[in-house]
Amino acid sequence: MNTNKVQFLFNNKICELINPDPNQTLLNFIRTKLKKTGTKEGCAEGGCGACTVVVGELNNNQIVYKSINSCITFVTFLHGKQLLVVEDLINQDGFHHPVQQAMVKFHGSQCGFCTPGFVMSLFSMYKNHNSYNSDLIKDTISGNLCRCTGYRPIVDAAKSLNKVDFKDNFSKNKKKTVKILKKINSKNLSIINKDKQYFSPSTISELKKIIIRNPKSQFLNGGTDLSLIVTKERKDINTIINLKSIKELDFIKTNNNYIEVGSTTSLIKFEKFILKYYPDFNSILKRYGSVQVRNVGSIGGNIATASPIGDTLPILLSLNAEIIIQSKVNKKNIPINKFFKGYRKTILKAGEFIYSIKIPIYKKNIFKAYKISKRFDDDISSVCASFNLEIINKKIKKIAIAFGGMAEIPKRATNCEKILRNKNLSLINFENVNKSLEKDFKPIDDMRASSDYRLRVAQNLLLRLFHEETNELLDTRDAM
Repeated sequence: MNTNKVQFLFNNKICELINPDPNQTLLNFIRTKLKKTGTKEGCAEGGCGACTVVVGELNNNQIVYKSINSCITFVTFLHGKQLLVVEDLINQDGFHHPVQQAMVKFHGSQCGFCTPGFVMSLFSMYKNHNSYNSDLIKDTISGNLCRCTGYRPIVDAAKSLNKVDFKDNFSKNKKKTVKILKKINSKNLSIINKDKQYFSPSTISELKKIIIRNPKSQFLNGGTDLSLIVTKERKDINTIINLKSIKELDFIKTNNNYIEVGSTTSLIKFEKFILKYYPDFNSILKRYGSVQVRNVGSIGGNIATASPIGDTLPILLSLNAEIIIQSKVNKKNIPINKFFKGYRKTILKAGEFIYSIKIPIYKKNIFKAYKISKRFDDDISSVCASFNLEIINKKIKKIAIAFGGMAEIPKRATNCEKILRNKNLSLINFENVNKSLEKDFKPIDDMRASSDYRLRVAQNLLLRLFHEETNELLDTRDAM
């Protein structure tokens, strides 16, 4: 059954939006329709955090609170969820939430423009964890920028929450909130607003029917990149099909040989899982984007955008991953190195979508990944590199070298691989292969880095790999 009503919980009441504009951002809705102006617009691309709000979702009768960027989230995202904005944190007796009180006590605000976003990020942390260490706090606010206060008082405010023993209104009303969320209509969304359409099927079979009727539609698999068409390019997306509502596409399963990840699996969920197998992959994902972005963005969405600076792509290339493509007829497995055709172009045909990604498990190989960017956290890569080596008797038997940011597509350094294959793991061999990197790549000049800089960085990362693997006392990680 389908419905044209977006239903969500706000201020302890079920709200309904009938055939809303599928291109309307949540931020615009909050400010213009709900008249809650504490939530701000800074960048309109999910990079500053001023627009941060929190949504509550049911998971096994428990409410999971997630911080998100409302500026790059469409209002249809609210369906079946609870919406919390900064104004909601004031208690019924007029007292501010402990997070807000801590920000005041430690002088965590000056002009105040960014403060609501910081408060909502810290509120999400407060609700999802029982203790707050430096790493957690840093990760929590990595997507919130402040231009005038500095971060020390904000970090101090967050640390002080460890001493707070307070049951807020959200905890007191938990049972009531769960009950209301269960009442919300869980039907599939089918929205028509003038010349715009939005579909949110719950099964692959339903998805196939919609694709047949709408072969030129845009797939939404998180939307942290797709939404920029609306917010930055100021264009409309006429037909959107939301894949995120299909539970069949949200999974992680393993056997002895590979990991298979469903297309809609969130980056933050995958990030936590992959730590056991590839710690460097986990580290790169933490820097991929803010918690807000990783809460919404998906592994399949990141691949399908085919961005030459997509941080997961060189890693998956070096790991020889396979993309499982689903059409309305069948599935097919494609090596990821054959998936990209050109700048932001893939082999996907109209109506085809990514079902899952299969990642081989290399138990004995050397695997390293590096990200170089102007800002450590929540920034786009100038160069992203990934290396996968099999060493037998000090010889490189198998090797995969992949880079992002070095060409119009994420790409393997096949010439360098050929030179190093069956060679000793020695400094002279790595110095020699650096000279061949120019045969594999001719990087572009842009606002993030010059061509010369990119090439030099890529060469240095090859040497860095060598030194990290041959010098136990050398630690270069703090410099990444």
